[in-house]
Amino acid sequence: MKLLKKEFSLCLHPAAVVFLGLSTLVLIPNYPPAISFFYVTLGIFFICMAGRENHDVAFTLTLPVSRQDAVAGRVLLACCLEILQVVLCGLLAFVKARVIGLPENPSGMDANLALPGEGLLLFGLFNLVFFPAWYKDIRKVGVPFLMASAAVFVYIVAAVVATYALPFVRDQLDTPDPAFLTAKALFLLFAFVFYAGATFLAFRLSVRRFEKQDLQL
Repeated sequence: MKLLKKEFSLCLHPAAVVFLGLSTLVLIPNYPPAISFFYVTLGIFFICMAGRENHDVAFTLTLPVSRQDAVAGRVLLACCLEILQVVLCGLLAFVKARVIGLPENPSGMDANLALPGEGLLLFGLFNLVFFPAWYKDIRKVGVPFLMASAAVFVYIVAAVVATYALPFVRDQLDTPDPAFLTAKALFLLFAFVFYAGATFLAFRLSVRRFEKQDLQL
């Protein structure tokens, strides 16, 4: 918990906070809502890049903490940003659908209960690719982010195509609430389980690679 406080106090990049505000892109008609989730991953990249330039790892490892603790602090910071953005997008999706009453979105998932699940799947995939690749060599943050971004954009394209090509997604998930709420709730639960499992696996792989890294800080 103290390391998480340190991450918020010393490592949270202002851009990451600004990008949370881009959750409002969900309100734009005909805008692919999954793109709004990508900006939070960009904020995480800025956090890690700024930490590299500020020698954050060197500072952290002078504290009475293990390398595993150092990884846990950074991953938990990312999780806080990701979950907060999922919650914001869920609330804005409700406002868009029930208060503003905008029409259905032809460019991806409608503003409904399934939309936060789409974000959780994206974040789980990003964490699984980015963190283990970055902790293999913390001096190189650009290539891991490019790898993770490529995976994310493949997912975004697949998610948009699925709203047209897959009957379950098209006919049940990509529909206005309150239609098919059970299916959407189950999808949201599945997405959360995937996110938790992928992020935990990313954490374990990151710790293993970070502990093997010969740091010359």
